[in-house]
Amino acid sequence: MQHKPLDGIRILEIGGYISLPFATSILCALGAEVVKVEKPVVGEDFRRLQNDGSPYFRQYNTGKRSLSVDLKKPEGVALVTALVPHFDVVLENLRPGKLAAMGLGPEECRALRSDIVYGSVTGFGGGGPLANRPAYDTIGHAFGGLYSLFGDAGHPQLAGGLSADLVTGLSTATGVLAALVGRLKTGAPQRVETSIMEAVSCLTTDGITQSFELGADPSRQSRHPQAQNFCVQTASGEFLAIHLSSSQKFWRALCTAMDRLDLAEDPRFAEYRPREANYFELAPIVAAEFDRKPVEHWEQALTAADVPFAPVLSMTGYLEHEQVEWLELVERQSDGLALMRPPWKFDGERPDRPGTAPRVGAHSRAVAAEVYSPERIEELVEAEVLYAEG
Repeated sequence: MQHKPLDGIRILEIGGYISLPFATSILCALGAEVVKVEKPVVGEDFRRLQNDGSPYFRQYNTGKRSLSVDLKKPEGVALVTALVPHFDVVLENLRPGKLAAMGLGPEECRALRSDIVYGSVTGFGGGGPLANRPAYDTIGHAFGGLYSLFGDAGHPQLAGGLSADLVTGLSTATGVLAALVGRLKTGAPQRVETSIMEAVSCLTTDGITQSFELGADPSRQSRHPQAQNFCVQTASGEFLAIHLSSSQKFWRALCTAMDRLDLAEDPRFAEYRPREANYFELAPIVAAEFDRKPVEHWEQALTAADVPFAPVLSMTGYLEHEQVEWLELVERQSDGLALMRPPWKFDGERPDRPGTAPRVGAHSRAVAAEVYSPERIEELVEAEVLYAEG
């Protein structure tokens, strides 16, 4: 059996959608046991009335256990309260103060277990003028400034990915790992707080830095001259992305691959600063060269010259690429659904998430049995406080 870094750590997850479940899915793959508290019967909203058949739910919840309990009833809150001392970590992404109003806030949980790690994920933080606003991925992109970097001036473009939610999940998982290390060293409880607004700053650090260097707000276009990057179409129709950065050797390597060493001597482009100033004059010249020959030629020429480049892949192209396969980054389930494994290996082995995505209430009886008798559990099922499959 594969040993994992978080073997023996137990996490109680109270929340849903993407940011928090993504964080706990990472921790689950690292060995933690995650018990997911869900609404009775329907479970969390990302099940989308498909129970364990929703691809979104499976992506972020495979390997977890489902405790389906009604937290609108005092008996449901009492059950979760009784369970808290059995867990190392409590993580939630409800509106600020909602769990505290139920008696399940950080101070109350700390009273139940003195070394508890308590984590909260919000939209805008635990306080301040925007604290109670709802927030999802799109809101994080907009408020964090990402949309101002994605489109041309005057018309921000909506993003096609969920980068704000996902970076929030990564930030949360990182904070929990740090808190667990801190607890190991001191034995003290730890409180972890993050929000979509704060986590997005990890993605806009470069934009903020550009604003200081440029003395103005950066845009999508201002990134390209600084990074010396190009997205070019080849004669066979495929697109390639090239990123030279500020290294002079990569510029000369690109000129070699294009058989255009004259550009390397051209005073407009020979050095980084003039090349940056004349980028929009250079870009169409590079594009015209790539439009002359098919992608196979350019992949060979760029590789031989050691130019940093990559094909612009679709999601299907990415999943089917031989490098992704070699890295064992994708876990295929029996019906073909691709689950992404964590981006780390330990001693050469990439951790798998155990089992499958749980059906609603699949583990309600087993989890409740840690603190309640079989008779009491059946009373809660009859009272529709606890929902249990079967």
